[in-house]
Amino acid sequence: MNAAKRLEIFRRFHEDNPEPKTELAYTSPFELLIAVILSAQATDVSVNKAMAKLFPVANTPEAIYALGVEGLSQYIKTIGL
Repeated sequence: MNAAKRLEIFRRFHEDNPEPKTELAYTSPFELLIAVILSAQATDVSVNKAMAKLFPVANTPEAIYALGVEGLSQYIKTIGL
């Protein structure tokens, strides 16, 4: 697919839905990124519940890294991960 075709696709998306909304709850681009990644494996509702507990504790890359795998797992186990 060439650049012109890609631009046309995005132009049509924007024309049909100029201000897309999401069901995911977030307050920063990083939080949205994490929620989107997790929502690929779970429902938006279950991701929002898990993120409501995670984001007050860790909502930056550094804070999530500091939790470690074990610590992060405690927050996302409710969505089956």
